[in-house]
Order: sequence, then structure tokens, then C-alpha cells
Amino acid sequence: MQIIPAIDIIDGKCVRLTQGDYGQKTIYNENPLEVAKQFEDAGLQRLHLVDLDGAKAGAVKNWKVLETIAGNTSMVIDFGGGIKKEEDLQIIFESGAALATIGSLAVKNESLFVQWLQQYGADKFLLGADVKDEKIAVGGWLETTEIGIYDFISKYQSHGITQLFCTDVSKDGKLEGPSTVLYKHIIEQFPSLHFIASGGVSSLDDLYALQEIGCSGAIVGKAIYENRISLNDLKKIC
Repeated sequence: MQIIPAIDIIDGKCVRLTQGDYGQKTIYNENPLEVAKQFEDAGLQRLHLVDLDGAKAGAVKNWKVLETIAGNTSMVIDFGGGIKKEEDLQIIFESGAALATIGSLAVKNESLFVQWLQQYGADKFLLGADVKDEKIAVGGWLETTEIGIYDFISKYQSHGITQLFCTDVSKDGKLEGPSTVLYKHIIEQFPSLHFIASGGVSSLDDLYALQEIGCSGAIVGKAIYENRISLNDLKKIC
């Protein structure tokens, strides 16, 4: 199982939110590159970079942070937050993202996303599914839809998507453990999917549990920043 550390960006700084609430923000580092280099030095190869300003504004904002990290590390970066039009997509690919993370757009503008999958190739995209009570949530989790997670995955698998990360909104940033039951059901239903768990990881035991149910990857954020899991601990898994 691949460990994928997360860096969430607001105003160019490394932050974390609790349950996607912009009012519950903690700044962990003024310099995201410094954080990324620590991850790379620990042997981690992937990075999940989230432009929270972009997610809120509906347009990519912190692409300079992406450019700096991509230009100064060899990490494979997926970048998301505010990718709504092709110009945004081109900016992040030109700035060094290996993968574009798409969430809300896949819900709200299916025809455009499918067009991008055909144009750029599905392997250039990481589909993000934010879930609340097994329903898709969008807009930085500010809005819950009536779309079921299983239907959502099935639809986009048929369009070539192979990588997906799922975040249980009720768990994220609370360090209460991940939604292993939900994730296990998804993995059983979609065995060929490169499934990445996200949200709630608070300990090494959580990561071992995710590994045991067959997750291909796990995104870890707050647990690292709150020193619940050390970078040395992560080496044991990756």
C-alpha cells in the first residue's frame, strides 16, 4: 500500500481543516516546499496537493506552490481544487502535476470531464469522491447530493478511470479512524480499482487496517502534522 501525504494550501501555506470547515483551520507550515522535502527525504514518492483557495473560488489559485514543489522534488504529485475549465487543467499540468484530481466537476459537469478523459487519457486523472452517508458531497463538502458512491464509481470506471480516492466527510480531520467498512465494500465491488483511502487516519494501526482490506493507497494528513504518526513510522509500511 502506498502512503500518500497530503498538503492542503490556503494563502500559499500548509494548513489542515476539520471536516472541510474553513472556519476550523490550523496553519502547520508557512513553507509547503519544506514539508514536501521532509516527505521525500522519508522515502515517500507521492504527494496529494490540495488548493483549498481554489476549491472555494472555483478556479485554481495556488499553482505556484505546485510549480515550486514539482520543480524541487521528484515526487509524483496529484493536484486538485478549483479545476473547472481546461485552462485550469493546462496550468496544473504545465506546473508539474502528474495527475489532476477531479471531484465536484465530475458531479456537476459530467460531459466536460468525460471529454477530458478522452482528450488527455484517463491515466492523467485521480477521481475524488467525498462521501457523506454513502452519498457524494461536493463544493468543499458544503453540499451533499443524492448520487450514491457505487453508482458514481461504476459510471466513471466505464469511462476508463482506474484511480479513485474516497473521503468520508464525517471522519476527515477528526483523527477518529477511517471508514474501513465502507472502503472494504467498495473494494469488494470494484476489485480492479486502484482504491485510495482518505480521511480519519490517526495511527499506524489504522494504516495496517486499510492495508488489510486491500487499499492500494492511503492519504495521510493531520495524523502526520499532529505527530500521531512519524515519518519513520511510515517507512515501515511503504
